[in-house]
Amino acid sequence: MLGRLFLGLLTVFVAFGLFACNPQSRANQYSVERVSDGDTLTVVDATGTNVKVRFACVDAPEIAHTKAEKLSKKAVDKDQFKWGNQAQMRVEQLLKQKGDRVTLTVTDTDRYGRKISEVRLSDRTLIQEVLAREGLALVYRPYLKNCPSATVVEQAETEAKNRRLGIWSDPKFVEPWAYRSRKS
Repeated sequence: MLGRLFLGLLTVFVAFGLFACNPQSRANQYSVERVSDGDTLTVVDATGTNVKVRFACVDAPEIAHTKAEKLSKKAVDKDQFKWGNQAQMRVEQLLKQKGDRVTLTVTDTDRYGRKISEVRLSDRTLIQEVLAREGLALVYRPYLKNCPSATVVEQAETEAKNRRLGIWSDPKFVEPWAYRSRKS
């Protein structure tokens, strides 16, 4: 009888331990400080340290960074920045709707020191999937190899292409990596 009681209590404690709030599960949760563009955030970790994050799996169109870019009359610049601004606004909108807490799955660090990460909202929505599904970001092969959700993001992009959403509706659109290489 005592053995069964002990076993029952042990089962309850183990189950509670598995499903209770685990400090480790919060270790990769961050507060968003700033949305830099459609695929880059600055987050704050539990110690108050700012961390720059580059979205894994995708590449969003560029935004204008300099005054000259903002004043550019070139059609290719205007087109790129139009879509870049839409991607940035969509990320901001998602954060406003779901709260400014995100969970990161860091997959790498880039040459600028940014953490390449899958970024999930508080309801577990993968921001990269939303952007790809809406045609506001493209699958970025160099960051795809370590992307745990690669298949989901690729499927989302295919859906946007097939439905001609976002950038896929724009025959003048230049992929962000091609746009950046032109500027170099």
